[in-house]
Amino acid sequence: MVRDVSHIARNCERAVVTAYREQRLHGTDDVNAFLACTTLYRIHHPEASLNEARRLVAEWIDHHVVRAEKGPTADCGCD
Repeated sequence: MVRDVSHIARNCERAVVTAYREQRLHGTDDVNAFLACTTLYRIHHPEASLNEARRLVAEWIDHHVVRAEKGPTADCGCD
């Protein structure tokens, strides 16, 4: 289940995907892992609305974990 995420350029994206995978690996259910990752994103981006954070986190999890895509994802506007 855990894959190398070093190819993810944005720090917040890499942190979210890594946190999601780690939580799932240790038995956290999908919804709670998603909620925790949304909170993690908002800690680093307090300017983001809850809906924006949920959208980005969902896109990143879908892209990197569910579909295992390697290409770029939606931009969050940070490095």
